[in-house]
Amino acid sequence: MNHRFNVHPIALALALTITLTGPVAQAAGQHAGGHDESAIGEPGKAANVTRTVQIDMSDAMRYTPSSIDARQGETIRFVIKNSGKVKHELVLGTEKELLEHYEQMKKFPEMEHDDPKMVTVAPGKTGQVIWKFSKAGKIDFACLQPGHYDAGMKGAVAVAAGKAPAKGDGHGNHKP
Repeated sequence: MNHRFNVHPIALALALTITLTGPVAQAAGQHAGGHDESAIGEPGKAANVTRTVQIDMSDAMRYTPSSIDARQGETIRFVIKNSGKVKHELVLGTEKELLEHYEQMKKFPEMEHDDPKMVTVAPGKTGQVIWKFSKAGKIDFACLQPGHYDAGMKGAVAVAAGKAPAKGDGHGNHKP
């Protein structure tokens, strides 16, 4: 028997992407310890937020601020405002992860996301990401809308080793 199937090329590419990347994403998130943690940290809980950082996204393809300092163990609520006239997003990741995702976004620009490390924000609107920085190092963030990353819409969080300030007034590291 000879069977032919008519499959739209975009549907086929999307199915292959999901099939090929699904196991990789699952393998990266879980290990023998049984908790979900990656090189960039883990989703935070609102009850554990130690401070809030306001970030503005503009059509100049910039974040303000584009450089943020954090402490290992700190949970930050990022409140992200899109002051522009086009859709923008903030995605946390390693540079490698962001570049891989950006290539997918260029192929499928209307791709929808449901991931705690990212938020897409319509013009004039505000979104948020709550993230726990469980490991020291540099965590990148970027807008992966087609053309935005290439135009320089990126930034970084510098996560210093050591204990985060206690939850409270946000001034936990001040000396008496």
